Amino acid sequence: MSKFSGHNFKGEKALIRVDFNVPLDKKTQEITDDNRIRAAIPTINKILIDGGSVVLMSHLGRPKEGPEEKSSLKHLVKHISGLLNREVLFADDCISEKSFEQSRDLQPGQVLLLENLRFYKEEEKGDEAFAEKLSKHGDIYINDAFGTAHRAHASTAVIAKFFAPEKKMFGLVMEGEVESAEKIMHKAEKPFTAIIGGAKVSDKILIIENLLERATDIIIGGGMAYTFMKARGGKIGSSLCEDDRLDTARDLLKKATEKGVSIHLPENSIIADKFDASANTKEAQSDAIPDGWMGLDIGPKAAGVFSEVIRKSKTILWNGPMGVFEMEKFQAGTKAIAVAVAEATQAGAFSLVGGGDSVAAVNEFGFADKVSYISTGGGALLEYFEGKELPGIAAIKEA
Repeated sequence: MSKFSGHNFKGEKALIRVDFNVPLDKKTQEITDDNRIRAAIPTINKILIDGGSVVLMSHLGRPKEGPEEKSSLKHLVKHISGLLNREVLFADDCISEKSFEQSRDLQPGQVLLLENLRFYKEEEKGDEAFAEKLSKHGDIYINDAFGTAHRAHASTAVIAKFFAPEKKMFGLVMEGEVESAEKIMHKAEKPFTAIIGGAKVSDKILIIENLLERATDIIIGGGMAYTFMKARGGKIGSSLCEDDRLDTARDLLKKATEKGVSIHLPENSIIADKFDASANTKEAQSDAIPDGWMGLDIGPKAAGVFSEVIRKSKTILWNGPMGVFEMEKFQAGTKAIAVAVAEATQAGAFSLVGGGDSVAAVNEFGFADKVSYISTGGGALLEYFEGKELPGIAAIKEA
């Protein structure tokens, strides 16, 4: 049993760092995607059921000059109240005397949401005095914000030093994220296939290098595939390409050969005459794209080959789409990958999907419940797979 699940919170006030940095509609301030909030509900409920009270702290958006209306967490109160089926109280500042009074007066079963931590510059600076003030809101500290675990901020890392070892722990979101990520990095059953997509090679160099030590197969799709194609001497038309990364791509291909890792690039592509939903499209070999045309999705042949590799896998990491799946004409490749990952999972593979676009794709195509784990942390997950130590995790593990 985990430290969190085994703890009884009766009579305790739990200060939880959650990741409620959710997108809001610019006009109505309504939440457009509440996945991150929903993910934290089981952690909050366990504490309330035990007979404890909860103080929630989070950031929202990127306020630069102190408080601003559009980044106020007050916009979330009604929605969180609905998900928890109880009134959520709100403190219009996170370290004011009034906010401390509100947290002091909390009764078992009550929930208080503090105002946006980033209204204070001290949060992102990792200011110790600010972290100490925040720590006064609870008897026990719980980090359940994997999405910010790679930041050494006051509320995610520094605050932990103000709690005794037995009074700080991960919540259920964080436990699940860490366990799943460690399963991929340190306990992966082979064949282990990493599916890496997205626009830029530069964003994924470190993760590919680290995976070369672990994976048996690496599938590369999305815009970044064309940098690899060009590096191998292919003609890519006006497809996305990072010319300053061609040597890097060649180096990664060479390292893969030396380590016996199969790198799979898309044999064919769906190409378009412009980056537009109404563009003219056709199929082409990915290394023979005519001038004036660009690859915006993997082609059917590539999707078939990639799917075959995925179906034979025992462990699967998926980070990044195969094309511009937001446009219907260019979503077939990403959808085919989602189907293959779901089928492999059903056959017993462990699959982790992480990174905003891959998660969005899995949700959009209706496969969210057909993969083993969906990560809520984009940048944090990438840094973990790059082999970096995440401050938010280290602060609790050092206990």
